Amino acid sequence: MYVWIWRRLPGGIPGKLLGCLILLAGVLALLFYLVFPWAEKRLPFNDVTVDPTTTTSTPAPSGSPTP
Repeated sequence: MYVWIWRRLPGGIPGKLLGCLILLAGVLALLFYLVFPWAEKRLPFNDVTVDPTTTTSTPAPSGSPTP
Protein backbone atom coordinates (compact mmCIF):
# COMPACT_ATOMS: atom_id res chain seq x y z
CA MET A 1 0.00 0.00 0.00
CA TYR A 2 2.79 2.44 0.88
CA VAL A 3 4.56 1.67 -2.38
CA TRP A 4 1.34 2.44 -4.25
CA ILE A 5 1.05 5.81 -2.48
CA TRP A 6 4.75 6.57 -3.06
CA ARG A 7 4.46 5.85 -6.78
CA ARG A 8 1.31 7.96 -7.17
CA LEU A 9 2.72 11.08 -5.50
CA PRO A 10 4.04 13.67 -7.95
CA GLY A 11 7.54 15.12 -8.07
CA GLY A 12 10.93 13.78 -7.15
CA ILE A 13 12.10 12.80 -3.69
CA PRO A 14 11.45 16.24 -2.12
CA GLY A 15 7.95 16.42 -3.60
CA LYS A 16 7.11 12.91 -2.51
CA LEU A 17 8.35 13.57 1.03
CA LEU A 18 6.28 16.74 1.22
CA GLY A 19 3.27 14.85 -0.12
CA CYS A 20 3.76 12.15 2.50
CA LEU A 21 3.92 14.75 5.26
CA ILE A 22 0.74 16.40 4.00
CA LEU A 23 -1.05 13.03 3.84
CA LEU A 24 0.14 12.14 7.33
CA ALA A 25 -1.03 15.49 8.72
CA GLY A 26 -4.41 14.98 7.05
CA VAL A 27 -4.84 11.51 8.49
CA LEU A 28 -3.85 12.68 11.97
CA ALA A 29 -6.25 15.64 11.78
CA LEU A 30 -9.04 13.31 10.66
CA LEU A 31 -8.35 10.99 13.57
CA PHE A 32 -8.05 13.69 16.26
CA TYR A 33 -10.99 15.84 15.14
CA LEU A 34 -13.49 13.24 13.93
CA VAL A 35 -12.71 9.64 14.80
CA PHE A 36 -11.41 9.93 18.38
CA PRO A 37 -14.22 12.26 19.62
CA TRP A 38 -16.79 9.93 18.02
CA ALA A 39 -15.22 6.85 19.61
CA GLU A 40 -14.77 8.47 23.03
CA LYS A 41 -18.54 8.66 23.51
CA ARG A 42 -18.83 4.94 22.87
CA LEU A 43 -15.95 3.68 25.03
CA PRO A 44 -16.41 2.99 28.75
CA PHE A 45 -13.62 5.21 30.12
CA ASN A 46 -15.86 6.77 32.77
CA ASP A 47 -17.67 3.58 33.79
CA VAL A 48 -15.84 3.03 37.07
CA THR A 49 -16.87 -0.06 38.97
CA VAL A 50 -14.84 0.62 42.13
CA ASP A 51 -16.27 3.05 44.66
CA PRO A 52 -13.38 5.05 46.15
CA THR A 53 -15.45 6.08 49.21
CA THR A 54 -15.77 2.56 50.58
CA THR A 55 -12.82 1.18 52.47
CA THR A 56 -12.25 -2.08 54.21
CA SER A 57 -11.11 -2.10 57.81
CA THR A 58 -9.30 -5.42 57.80
CA PRO A 59 -6.03 -5.33 59.69
CA ALA A 60 -2.81 -5.73 57.78
CA PRO A 61 -1.13 -9.13 58.17
CA SER A 62 1.81 -9.28 60.53
CA GLY A 63 5.30 -10.19 59.41
CA SER A 64 5.35 -13.72 60.87
CA PRO A 65 2.50 -16.21 60.90
CA THR A 66 1.32 -17.57 64.24
CA PRO A 67 1.23 -21.35 64.64
